[in-house]
Formats: sequence, structure tokens, C-alpha cells
Amino acid sequence: MSRDARIELDWADGTYAFRLGWGQLGELQEKTDAGPYVVLNRLHSGQWRVEDVSNVIRLGLIGGGLAPAEALKIVRTYVEARPPMENVPIAQAVLAAGLIGAPEEKLGEAEGEAESDSTTSPTESSE
Repeated sequence: MSRDARIELDWADGTYAFRLGWGQLGELQEKTDAGPYVVLNRLHSGQWRVEDVSNVIRLGLIGGGLAPAEALKIVRTYVEARPPMENVPIAQAVLAAGLIGAPEEKLGEAEGEAESDSTTSPTESSE
């Protein structure tokens, strides 16, 4: 399993995939004039800006595979036309997954690696 920070959430009118890859995190930095961790801190501390919320969600939708025009349309409908506090938890979850990985991903373990009972070293000969 690759740690690509993809997260699926029930939000707005369906279930959406969100992902903030390196490119989206860079664009978020440009759009908010702050590093991604600063934006995450603002989202958690209550010092966020409306652009923090909308940009995290829009860029997460794009990273999750949605076309940019469709992501913008959805954000205008379900973020910008709604009370900002409704979407702060979604933005928190999307940005946290982008920075530290999705919660269901096991940190530092490749798939199947954790269940190995072998006591033989990978460099040890079995002969």
C-alpha cells in the first residue's frame, strides 16, 4: 500500500475522495500565504480564514481525482454558499490526512510486512 494520503468522506451530496499531494500543498501555500501546517494550526485553533477552508477542500477534491471546474462548482455550492463552520471539520480532516497520512494507513509498514514471523535475517543464508 502506498501512503498517498487519500481519504474518502461522506460530505455534501455524496462520498468524495480527497487527497492533498505535493502539488496541491504547494498551491495551498500560495493561495493562503501560509505553510500547510500553519493552515492546519489555524483550522484547529479557530484562527482560520474562509479561504483556508475553501482552498483545502477544493484542492483536496482535485487531488482526489475531480476535474478542477467540477471541484470549484462543488465548493461554491457546498462551502461558499453555506456557513463556514459547517466545513471546518472537513478541511481539518483533509489537510491532516495530506500532512500525516490517512488514519487507516499504517505508518512505516508495507502491506503484509507486519505479519511476518520469520526469524531469518534477509541477508542470512538458509544453507
